[in-house]
Amino acid sequence: MNLVLETTRLRLRPPETADISAFVPLIGNFRVARNLSRVPHPYTEADGRKWLAEIAAKRADGADFPFALIRKSDGAFIGICSVHPSEDFTVGYWLGEPFWGMGYATEAAHRVARFAFEELEATKLIAGYMTDNPVSGRVLEKLGFAHTHDAPYHCVSRREDVPAHRVALTPERFENVTLRP
Repeated sequence: MNLVLETTRLRLRPPETADISAFVPLIGNFRVARNLSRVPHPYTEADGRKWLAEIAAKRADGADFPFALIRKSDGAFIGICSVHPSEDFTVGYWLGEPFWGMGYATEAAHRVARFAFEELEATKLIAGYMTDNPVSGRVLEKLGFAHTHDAPYHCVSRREDVPAHRVALTPERFENVTLRP
């Protein structure tokens, strides 16, 4: 199975130890961490090393597939996009704040969804976003995800339950998506 994916502007590959110095400051930004359910704040290098060890084992078992998002134009590490077969094919992503608003999340999530449907043979993808993060909801909407229900996430960085929308995507809906370049 190919674990290096390409888009027009991004190279998606398994995260590496060498990425820690790039991703710790990005995910350590509270404006990023507050939109993720499992990320502590502050986020340390030790957290990054622990996460890399956990995902390497899960990837080897076929349970989780996180991809580092590397911008082709300059090799910058900009975030992570994952699909988790072990969690009913949940899709998740985050970008460092300097990379917000440029379409990278949509581009990466579209490629990871295609990987999940084609390579992992997923029959449905699920995702969610906190209600106070409508930009993430717009990313999922562009990919064809449809609202299924509302249920809170426990947000580790906020130390509270946060209202959230849950969404799902079928292969049929995904195939009808046309992204603007």
